[in-house]
Formats: sequence, C-alpha cells, structure tokens
Amino acid sequence: MAQRDYYEVLGVSKDVSEAELKKAYRRLAMKYHPDRNTDDDGAIEKFKEAKEAFEILKNKEKRAAYDQFGHAGVSNQPGGGGFGGGGGADINDIFGDVFGDIFGGGRRGGGGPRVYRGDDLQYNLEISLEEAVAGTSTEIKIPNMVGCDVCDGSGAKRGTSPSTCSTCHGVGQVRMQQGFFSVQQTCPSCRGKGKVITDPCPKCRGQGRTQKEKTLSVKIPAGVDTGDKIRLSGEGEASDSGGPAGDLYVAIVVKAHPIFQRDGADLLCSVPINFATAAVGGELEVPTLNGRVKLKVPAGTQTEKTFRLRGKGVKPVRGGAVGDLLAKVRVETPINLNKDQSDLLMQFHEAISGDHAQRHSPQAHSWLGGVKKFFDDLRG
Repeated sequence: MAQRDYYEVLGVSKDVSEAELKKAYRRLAMKYHPDRNTDDDGAIEKFKEAKEAFEILKNKEKRAAYDQFGHAGVSNQPGGGGFGGGGGADINDIFGDVFGDIFGGGRRGGGGPRVYRGDDLQYNLEISLEEAVAGTSTEIKIPNMVGCDVCDGSGAKRGTSPSTCSTCHGVGQVRMQQGFFSVQQTCPSCRGKGKVITDPCPKCRGQGRTQKEKTLSVKIPAGVDTGDKIRLSGEGEASDSGGPAGDLYVAIVVKAHPIFQRDGADLLCSVPINFATAAVGGELEVPTLNGRVKLKVPAGTQTEKTFRLRGKGVKPVRGGAVGDLLAKVRVETPINLNKDQSDLLMQFHEAISGDHAQRHSPQAHSWLGGVKKFFDDLRG
C-alpha cells in the first residue's frame, strides 16, 4: 500500500511551523497511543505512521529532501520509512520526545548533573533620613555560607574526591515509567549532584560549605527610601552543587525622624507659632536638612496653613526634580498665664468682640450663623 503524504498524516500544511508541527503530533500521539486504545487494532499503525511523519518533518534536512523528492528522498535515511527499522526508537522514547517538556524531563544522553545557583540573601539596613537623602557608605557584617577552604568546596576529605553516583551514573536524574509517560526526576541517591561522597571533609562534613561572617562595604546612593534594595552580586550563599553564588540584597529601612516626614520627593514638617505672630505676621526660622531658612508669615495666618519651600526636599534616587519642603504651621494657644497676662488677653478679646467680631473672626462668625440657622430650622 502506498505511503500517505506526511503532511496529510499530521493534518498540517507544507508551510507549518515547528511549534504547530509538534502540536499536531502531540494531538495524534495522545489519540492513537496503544495504551489508550487497547481494543483498536489500527491504533498502533496510526501511531507509527504519525511518528514516522513527525521524525522526517521535524528535521530541516530531511524535510527539504522530502519536499523535493517525496518518500524516495528519505527512504534510506535513519528515522524514515518505518517504526522499527535501524535508527528507530522504542515506544517509551517516542512518547518521551513529545511529552518530556510537559514534565520537565527529556533524554539523559549528553546531559549531566544539575548545577544550582546559591541562595539569595537579604540584609535589612537601618539608616537615618539624613543618610538616605545625602547618600553614604557603611560596612555590614553578615553570617554566610561560603565554600569550604579545606576541601575547596568538593565536600570530600582532602586527598580524596567524590565518586560517580551508581544510581544515575553521574547524570543527576533518573527516568521513572508511569503508564505510558516517561518522567525524569532528580536522583534520590545523590540529590541531583551526580556524585556521592564516601569520605567526607571533617570541616564541612561533606557539605562543601561552611558558615563564616563576612564584612562588606555598601554604598548607599542619595535619595533612597524605605523598601529600596541594593544588590551585591555574588555575595549571597555559596552553591552546594558547584554553581555560582547567590546575590545579597540590602533592603533599606529609613528610621523615623524627630522633625521631618518623607512623602516621595517632598519633606513635611510642622512648625508651631504663637497666636500673636499668626495675627500680625512676622518671620520664622524653619529647619531644613541643609540648615535653617527664614519663612515670612503673613498677618492673619490660620493654623494648618502650609508653606512650600521649593527645592528643599529630596532628589529621588531614580532621577527627577528635587522635591520641596512643606511646612505646616500650627497656632499654639498660650498656657500658664499670670493675672496681668490674662487681663491683657481679656482686654484684647473685648476689643475684637461685639460689632467687630465678623471682621476679626470671620470663620467663627460664619460657624455661629450656621448653628443659629440649624436650630431655627428645627423649630420651624
């Protein structure tokens, strides 16, 4: 019986992509696999046919020869013209090719034990607001797992070396058969290292790593804030499988400041003033991170009034304009008055009361008017 066209077998066009080709083969393999069609005598033949078509079309050279000469162009090539011929694969290898990527498996051939990168570490570093705004350099001490200096990280006693794992033969992985799935897993004997240690190093006890306190210099750039992280490449934990060390992340925590609060690039502060200055106006000294500045307070300033001092904030670490300082004034009520001071204050109160109340205390007058209207409406 004449062989069917390979593209027709897989149900694809001649310009099919590699991804679509594999997808079509996977669909047919799932449909016609003998383990799923035990009562269908034709399933194995259709499975063989799909396998043969896929083996030819997935290879660029074989596909080009097939497109030019048809079956005659690939009849003598390995993998073409039959399921069980020279160069063919058994049913487990076929299914492993298609579904290995789903379960993280694949062929062992040419592979080796997995090499893992060391763990990343995090160090929380507290700094002052002044240091965060201006930038600084500091030293930190961290306990860390580093390569053993006695065995040079091998884990084996000096003068000896790890031996090849007899379970996985140095590959670091073993293949487990589960029904018609072939799943590759980390070797349970060597835990993926491909080597076993029969005579461990007395210092690290076969781990290849020991704990050691390291002192590192950290440069803090200007403008950092709580939550920012500085990465020190290769300063994390050493790998226990011969891979590169992890990284160290220095997480910034800015301590609370007694005067300022930070809001992005801006700084906030509260400035208490006496009610006389608020009433008649004057000048105040306002603190900034770079020293004191004069602030002109206009007459009639109310509590919660906010003054903006341009460029007295923070320059963000990721760039952008320097923020501002927002100074919010709070009018302070005098306390601990003596009799003379109280008498003077009462005279002042009488002077601005009565017919002058609306002029000197517009907010209080407006509020009292609202209260009166509220009760009038209740009675009405």
